[in-house]
Amino acid sequence: MSDLASRLDQFTGRRVLCVGDLMLDRYVYGQVERISPEAPIPVLHTQRETATLGGAGNVVRNIAALGGKVEVIGVVGDDQTGRDIADAFNALPSVTAHMLRDASRPSTQKTRYVADGQQLLRADYEKAQSVAPDIEQQIIARVADAVKNIDAVILSDYAKGVLTPNVIAATVRLARQSGKIVIVDPKGRDIERYRGASYLTPNRKELSEAVGKPILTVDDADAAARDLIRDFDIENVLVKLGADGVCLVRKDQPALHLHTKAREVFDVSGAGDSVAATLALALASGFGAAEAAELANIAGSIVVGKVGTASVAREEIARELLQGDLLLREDKVVNLAAIGDVAERWRKQGLKVGFTNGCFDLLHPGHISLLRQAKAACDKLVVGLNSDASVKRLKGETRPVQNEASRSAVLASLADVDQVVIFGEDTPFELIKVVRPDVLVKGADYTVDKVVGADLVQNWGGKVVLAQLVEGQSTTGTIARMAG
Repeated sequence: MSDLASRLDQFTGRRVLCVGDLMLDRYVYGQVERISPEAPIPVLHTQRETATLGGAGNVVRNIAALGGKVEVIGVVGDDQTGRDIADAFNALPSVTAHMLRDASRPSTQKTRYVADGQQLLRADYEKAQSVAPDIEQQIIARVADAVKNIDAVILSDYAKGVLTPNVIAATVRLARQSGKIVIVDPKGRDIERYRGASYLTPNRKELSEAVGKPILTVDDADAAARDLIRDFDIENVLVKLGADGVCLVRKDQPALHLHTKAREVFDVSGAGDSVAATLALALASGFGAAEAAELANIAGSIVVGKVGTASVAREEIARELLQGDLLLREDKVVNLAAIGDVAERWRKQGLKVGFTNGCFDLLHPGHISLLRQAKAACDKLVVGLNSDASVKRLKGETRPVQNEASRSAVLASLADVDQVVIFGEDTPFELIKVVRPDVLVKGADYTVDKVVGADLVQNWGGKVVLAQLVEGQSTTGTIARMAG
């Protein structure tokens, strides 16, 4: 597993062409405290809204998060949602978006209303019918231009009308003529339209619909996938089996069943997008089919542990691969790239996120008291830990006594600590901007106006808590007593 993790850097710069149905996923979060007097429905007191790329756009987000470069081709309407989708793509520097505007149809948008981590309602705005022939020809022309300069192709089909039979057939033909892998995330019963694809990635339900019989076991999935390979000239089928992992079926080879790590499932939205994106990047990077399937399986299992349409980072896959490595630090120790996603997932579950920071060199009762008070003020506590270099700048050349690996491992072992992030700056200002805590905790030797990040937290509606200190407890004092 450590060998796979060490090779994930090969993802960097690989180019993937994604063609499919673009959409915007909006989330409206709030609280429900009463029932409407107008009808027996809950009244959602809205607190905040977010928007993110969905559909084929989520495939693009995943590729970008994994270090790849993407060219995406899709269709949007001449409306604000279409402009929001364009803005979201423009914010991703590794993405080149070719968006065709069709004033005759609205951009697809799904709005989900969420209270206390539970989805109350989803409202869809869409026109799910095939694009007009002129749009169809423009898509094919753009594919023909793009396919020469990419390493793999993904067709992300959400049945909204972009991937017509003509578009699919032309894309598969053009890609195969250029020697490029074509991965299809399918929709519907008509598998004939995907004829000639390199990989098909149906889930259990989609495979069942395609063959007209239930898929209850891995053996059922194996047999059904072989039917598709035989009947539709598909080279490989990677069946997504949810909690049962994935099953990779290749012509004339035994099926490979890869189990998934047991974890709490918060949301399956977008897990298939993460699987397709990871599979494409791995194959484009020279990984074998079994290795690529393993990485895709891990990516999907990570995403179902997040809330909402989510992406997976390369560091998260590496951490899962290295779980059994003796050199791996606690799961609780994450990097700056991962903590933002973790904190956002907690907030989407309705949890209050707290933050405190320090050097935590030679942990003593004063530290324990601070952490206990911090955890009492929130549901999930993130601890920012000064790196060795920053401790040396702040405390002098003889510090820290324990290195950052030891200090982070000790902190991660405490029940009151949910995540530890090592930061290299002298202050945690940038880290606080990423975590966006609801509660910021520091010792009472500070005043609120002197707490780094207090103004940020108060501006987004959070609060600052000054924890009581334990008399006579400090690492500096302990070191002095030892020296005496």
